[in-house]
Amino acid sequence: MTLAVLIVEDDFRVADITKQFVNKVDGFTVAGSARTAKETRNFLEKNPAPDLILLDVYIPDADGLSLFWEIRREYPAVDLVMVTAAKEVVTFEEALKGGIFDYIVKPVDLERLAQTLERYKAQRQTLVMKQELDQGEIDDLLQGGRKGSLSDETDLPKGIDAITLEQVKKLLMKEKDGITAVNVGKQIGASRSTARRYLEYLVSVNEVEAKLKYGDVGRPERRYVTSR
Repeated sequence: MTLAVLIVEDDFRVADITKQFVNKVDGFTVAGSARTAKETRNFLEKNPAPDLILLDVYIPDADGLSLFWEIRREYPAVDLVMVTAAKEVVTFEEALKGGIFDYIVKPVDLERLAQTLERYKAQRQTLVMKQELDQGEIDDLLQGGRKGSLSDETDLPKGIDAITLEQVKKLLMKEKDGITAVNVGKQIGASRSTARRYLEYLVSVNEVEAKLKYGDVGRPERRYVTSR
């Protein structure tokens, strides 16, 4: 799954940094960028609709959240993440009522943005793969993994997203003989290094054991096996 992203940001420097970063996140590609509401409309009219829009509130030719509501009305299947300096409660509340996936305040913490993208990708994968959802899965999707079977997300270390962690744990439960970071990455749509970060976290909290499996040639393979 490759998810297309449109960046709507009037500062070209910020837009360029964001574009470079998003393109490095596994499973995402920047389909385009726009600096004004007019450019945004032109892009959406002439190109396939993106999966996700990273949208600023402060756009030169748009008042407040007018562009947000326009996109919501004309392109209801497109998801939105607000990336903005706007901190007013009334702005956040309005965006929340409009069904934003997330709200990130500038200056953007790129690790925070990465967590949002990983969580969004995990949600999309779940919705594509499933025909029905149990209550725990629904809770995870609605609450971003912060409630349900997992502890509060604030208890997790930086770089560990709750909904992705739950995916990894479910995968480990299926693989009774253990699994490598490479295979985990492939199955959750993440890089080997990202998968290993989650696996090593589970090792650190004694939920998973890491074992070395020696093959006929080459370096030993590090496999992860659930402790429960």
